[in-house]
Parts: sequence; C-alpha cells; structure tokens
Amino acid sequence: MSGIVFLLVAASIFFISLVVYNVLMKGFEQYQERYLNRQLEDLSEMFLFVDPKQMLLLSLSVMVLAFLVGIFFFGYVVTAMLTITGFFFPTMLVRYYRKRRIQMFNVQLVDALSQIGNSLKAGQTFLQAMDGVTRDAPVPLSQEFGLTLKEVKLGTSMEDALNNMTQRVECDDLDLVVVSTNIARQLGGNMAEMFDTIAATIRERFRIEGRIKALTAQGKLQGWIVASLPLVLWFVMDYMRPDLMEPMLMHWFGYVLIAMIIFMEALGVFFIRRIVNIDV
Repeated sequence: MSGIVFLLVAASIFFISLVVYNVLMKGFEQYQERYLNRQLEDLSEMFLFVDPKQMLLLSLSVMVLAFLVGIFFFGYVVTAMLTITGFFFPTMLVRYYRKRRIQMFNVQLVDALSQIGNSLKAGQTFLQAMDGVTRDAPVPLSQEFGLTLKEVKLGTSMEDALNNMTQRVECDDLDLVVVSTNIARQLGGNMAEMFDTIAATIRERFRIEGRIKALTAQGKLQGWIVASLPLVLWFVMDYMRPDLMEPMLMHWFGYVLIAMIIFMEALGVFFIRRIVNIDV
C-alpha cells in the first residue's frame, strides 16, 4: 500500500513539474520574443553583437546581485523591488544607450549635411560626398554611412541602402533627409541647396528644443523632488523611530499602503513628465 502511495505521489510531482516547466518555457519564449530579441536588435544596430544566452545570463546575474543586496541591507519590500529592477536593468541600459546614440547621430547629422552640400558644390558626386563624411565624421554617424556605402558597393541600390539606414537608426531627421534625397535623385534638383536648407532647419529645431528644455527644467526638477519626498521621509522615520515603521512591513495593510504609494508616485511622475515634455 505504501508503495502505491509513493508511486502516486511521485507521479503527481512529475506531472506538476512538467506543467511548471511548460509554463516557464512559454514565459521564457514570450520574454525572448518581446524583450530579448528587441534588446539584441538594438545592440546589433549599435554594432554590438551579443549572444542571447549571454544577455539572459547577464540579466539573471544582475537580478541575483540585487536580491543579495536587498536581503543583507534592506527589507523584503525593497528586496522585491530591487530584484525586479535588477532583472530588467540590462534592458533599460540598452534602451538608454540606444536613445543616446540616436541623439549623438542627430547632432552629427547637421555637420554631415553641411559637408555633403559643400562637397556637391565643389563638383563631387553624392557617393564621393558620403565617403568624405564617412572618413571625417565620428561614431556613430561614420559607422552608419560607412555601412550604407558598403551596401552600395555590394550591389544594393542607393535608394534601398538609404532606406536600410533609416530603419537601423530610426531618426526623424534622417527620414526627412533620405526622402528628400531619393526624390531629388529621381526628379532632379539642386541637392547642395537642399542639404543646406535641411541642415538650417534642423539647427533651428535644436535651438527651439534647447530653449524649451531650459524653460521646463524647473518643472522637471520640482517633479523629481516631490516624487522623492515620501522615500526620503520613509528613511528618516525608519532611522528615528523604527518602532513606528516596522508594523507597516508586518501586516497586509502596510503592504497595500506601500503599493498604493508606489502607484500614485509613478502616476504623478508620468503626468508631470507628460506636461513638461514638449515635442517640436
């Protein structure tokens, strides 16, 4: 009889483990499809080629490190927040550098357009002008223009090579340049004057954006200060009167209250950023 019970228990554990395994595998597939593939695509577009297993191992390593830091130095609530943040930290870091790379490309594009326009005025072809930009411009613009030239040399049409660059960079200013260039190449026109006009337009937009950032900097700073006050007050009260703060971490009402505070803080930061962020 005991043998039959043992077999039934073992079979139950086996099937439960199989179900858990299938659920975890489906969750990993969804994570890989939604986040990991996009993350690796962003890295490859920045000319950084990383294996998917290495990226997943990095995310798990940061998560474990954040968990250990939370366990040894903070409470359970902070540990849970650090663990979740640690798992997604590499993804957020890739998105940050991806955004920073696009901003650097935008700044470098203005000088590149002026250089292309001057080269066309001097009698060079469009390919020769792009080759000059590739040699003189810093990273990342030189990498993107250089890859476009290599695609043309391998047989890709200029229009397709430029369109491929816009898909890699995902820059609105570059989209305008590529569309204007393709139209000018098909219908004819003064391309040198066109590049000078686009460069002047982008410079004016940068000037307006800089003025808007200066005017909204105070509002952004106030938003971050107001959002950080509850957290600062928590640490101050926990240092001065820990006996009053411990019950919040020992009862379900305290956890619900902390969750509501985090949700309202995130909601307030979101609305403040929506108010002060102005697109030009």
